[in-house]
Amino acid sequence: MARAATTTDAFNAVAEPRRREILDVLADGELSVNEIVQAVELSQPLVSKHLRILKEVGLVRSRAVGRRRLYRLDARALQPIHAWVTEYERHWNERLDRLDGYLDELHRKELR
Repeated sequence: MARAATTTDAFNAVAEPRRREILDVLADGELSVNEIVQAVELSQPLVSKHLRILKEVGLVRSRAVGRRRLYRLDARALQPIHAWVTEYERHWNERLDRLDGYLDELHRKELR
């Protein structure tokens, strides 16, 4: 099955490491493009391109303040990713709980 275009899906949008880095920076609050450029050490055109993609999938919102445009994270668009990862988290928690039980049993045997 062909991959969806990056601009249609949060999974594909966050698959790119630099976009995740931009999201991490925006998690701390609203920033201008120049502030994001400084934080992630990318060129302004490249940051703008990534912001456009993140905006298209709903991960980033922007607002104008005078001549500046401020960007902020909209984490609601991460919900499908969170829901998908939660299934794996449950799986690993069950496995780690079983390992915990096994290690407790070994420990009790050693104490005898």
